[in-house]
Amino acid sequence: MGGLKAEVDPAEVGLDPARLRRIDRHFARYVDDGRLPGWLVAVSRQGRLAHVSCYGSRDIEAGLPVEADTLWRIYSMTKPITSVAAMMLYEEGAFDLSDRVSTFIPAFANVRVYTGGSDQRQVTVPASEPVRIWHLLTHTAGLTYGFLRVHPVDALYRAAGFEWSVPRGMDLATACEAWAAMPLLFQPGTEWNYSVATDVLGRVIEVASGQRLDEFFGTRILEPLGMTDTGFYLGDDAAADRLAALYMPAAGSKTARLDAMGRVARKPVRMNSGGGGLLATGADYHRFLHMLLDTPGSPAGELDGSRLLSSRTVGYMARNHLPGGLDLETFGRPLYAESPFAGVGFGLGFGVVIDPVQSRVVCSEGELTWGGAASTTFWIDQREELAVAFYTQLLPSSTYRIRPQLRQLVYQALTG
Repeated sequence: MGGLKAEVDPAEVGLDPARLRRIDRHFARYVDDGRLPGWLVAVSRQGRLAHVSCYGSRDIEAGLPVEADTLWRIYSMTKPITSVAAMMLYEEGAFDLSDRVSTFIPAFANVRVYTGGSDQRQVTVPASEPVRIWHLLTHTAGLTYGFLRVHPVDALYRAAGFEWSVPRGMDLATACEAWAAMPLLFQPGTEWNYSVATDVLGRVIEVASGQRLDEFFGTRILEPLGMTDTGFYLGDDAAADRLAALYMPAAGSKTARLDAMGRVARKPVRMNSGGGGLLATGADYHRFLHMLLDTPGSPAGELDGSRLLSSRTVGYMARNHLPGGLDLETFGRPLYAESPFAGVGFGLGFGVVIDPVQSRVVCSEGELTWGGAASTTFWIDQREELAVAFYTQLLPSSTYRIRPQLRQLVYQALTG
């Protein structure tokens, strides 16, 4: 499997090889009947890759298969990397989690909060609480996304050119000023809403470190972890050949190609999106997951001798930071009709399982998890010393119940 291949017999780490193959058979059917173009899955336990499999096409029209070095748009799986970057600066004393965002981005000093009206005529009031760095890490700042299409403020974002991208020529600093000028959905800290908060956090990282976000990622995270194929755009034609094409559902359980969005990855970008801009291979992202995984031979925060965070900081990020210990279904605004967030709280950059029973799927309390817009997903289970990731390229991520099905199939393969 090239750069991503199994390195241990699954039975040695308490996984049943025959049961692991159920994962492959199940998701092969998604490709065979046209629901997905192709996929790659990686399962590791105790810090060692035990199961790697891929199936289908990275480019249906060109007849190119998914391979171990296929590049994927990981979209919101960028957010945990940005959150780790922020916590690295936190460990250096660059800021406190309670610091005002306006200290780094002055435009956030006088934000206002939507209380009524339409996207054409909003009623707003001054924020009663400053937007703080903690709010950015936990998506409780009151910011939003234009593509959510559930609130009048979402429409304001779209009207300003913020839906799946940013207006042409805009950089991160200018984008943050534009977001600060639009109303918040709610008073900071009072609700959870998925948003551009992690992009704003990326700008805080730039100001606090004195580096562009791509430079900080490169020198402080990607190079130390050996993530040589990860970046905000394709570096050369050879990388372009490995990029998976982007698709959306079409009539008759088929897929339609999304070249307009897909081409964005092929040229340098002016705005480095810490909320959803990275491309990565499965091998690279698994190294990031292994850095967060806590095993006897490799404590959380470190990989192959390169320490990014203390294990205590990783543990703190992995706690549910929502007020009152609430879950996202109770405290948050839904991303879509069947939002799968019962029993899941939110930490500093990750979803955190707080009640497996309420989640209605086999999993472990304390699991760290998130996914990307193109139906990618990952989770880290410290209790079981397990790291799992799934890569495909289908928008939106709510199309199929890939994520709970993957959990079912992975956990039924555990034997010890």
